[in-house]
Amino acid sequence: MSGLVLGVAISLPDPVAGELAAWRAQVGDAQAPKVPPHVTLLPPTEVAESELDEVLRHLNDVAAVATVFELHLHGTGTFRPISQVVFVTVASGISYCELMEADLRSGPLERDIEFPYHPHVTVAHDVPAHMLDKAYDGLAEYDARFTVDAFTAFEQGEDGSWRPSEHFPFGRGR
Repeated sequence: MSGLVLGVAISLPDPVAGELAAWRAQVGDAQAPKVPPHVTLLPPTEVAESELDEVLRHLNDVAAVATVFELHLHGTGTFRPISQVVFVTVASGISYCELMEADLRSGPLERDIEFPYHPHVTVAHDVPAHMLDKAYDGLAEYDARFTVDAFTAFEQGEDGSWRPSEHFPFGRGR
């Protein structure tokens, strides 16, 4: 298939993005320089070049009916022992994320997912246990609130880095 690998996420504003990126780097996560802090809405998905226009229309349609909301990040969680991941928890705004995730993973982007959808911000992945513990304990009281008024499509480069490709503001279809 000729195409690209696309993901859709809620980008985090500064200083939140900078703080959580610094933590990911501090615990030695090799993905820190390649993956900007985010809340995933659509995991990495292969898109054929011939389907790209349809996919972009779909993303625009989903954003057009999405509602602006407040996202509250608070504390930490982990997927251990199933997956060696520590994350900052989405404390409120979960239902908005779940609705968008379901809308996005339909039509031209319909696909199965490996695990049930759980909105979060990864801060440590596949690092030694003591570094997972450091992230878990060090961010246990982390607290941030911000308004979400768009999502972003990201493309994965050949080097594995994720780069924003297009921004989709909410509510333009009404």
